[in-house]
Amino acid sequence: MPSIDPKSLSTSKLHSYLLSAVSPRPIAFASTIDGDGNPNLAPFSFFNVFSANPPVLIFSPARRVRDNSIKHTLRNAEITKEVVVNVVNYDMVHQMSLSSSEYPEGVNEFEKSGLTMLKSDLVKPFRVAESPVQFECRINDIVKLGTEGGAGNLIICEVVKLHIDDDVLDENETINQKKLDLVARAGGSYYTRARKGFFEIPKPLSNIGIGVDSFPDHVKNSMVLTGNDLGMLANVELLPSKKSVEVFIEEVGGRYPNIKRATHREKHKLARNYLSFGDVQSAWKLLLS
Repeated sequence: MPSIDPKSLSTSKLHSYLLSAVSPRPIAFASTIDGDGNPNLAPFSFFNVFSANPPVLIFSPARRVRDNSIKHTLRNAEITKEVVVNVVNYDMVHQMSLSSSEYPEGVNEFEKSGLTMLKSDLVKPFRVAESPVQFECRINDIVKLGTEGGAGNLIICEVVKLHIDDDVLDENETINQKKLDLVARAGGSYYTRARKGFFEIPKPLSNIGIGVDSFPDHVKNSMVLTGNDLGMLANVELLPSKKSVEVFIEEVGGRYPNIKRATHREKHKLARNYLSFGDVQSAWKLLLS
């Protein structure tokens, strides 16, 4: 068994060991606003509940390991002293993952990930309407753990109001864990689901995905595609070319002889099948045909 002095490792290697060994970790889907009122949304897995009286949550937007820069969430928290912490269930996990892309400052991650902004009652940041539990919080303190890349910043949040979806409550007004269906973060690209165990989501592109706000209307407003489907589709850098779409449709014509006359709804159902196998490019070619 290796015994390792943390100081002997690079920060990135130590970071990898810590995240893989200390898991699964719950996810704080943190909604903030900047000084001009622009929304920001980002997930953090350095997160937990630490007190019930007063009700206190703590999450940590760490300084980036690669370049020691800080995240928009931390800057916003320092300015406004407010945050909404939303929990993440399986139905929205791909959209949550997409929102972790490093979009430029001022870009609305709600729009990019196709999630719905819901006005809060007591704080200015928006809630995520799709989240089954949302905590409106005021920030009591921010504890900086260091100044180098990888250093955490503990944002100590006092819950001033919480919102719980009726669908996850039982007859005793208790949260049913199976209905809640939370996901948690593990090492690398792994997550775990409360009801199913581990699964994998490819990390968002280093080149930023196009986002749900760039979709054709019939895809963005689909009654067939789920939030997770939209999240997968949004994590592409470019849409397939018209020529590649035409070639694809000719290739699948034998399997789907009526594809050229299919309705949007029919194509969306077929696209979901491709997405279930992780074939995002083929799904897009169907949707754009």
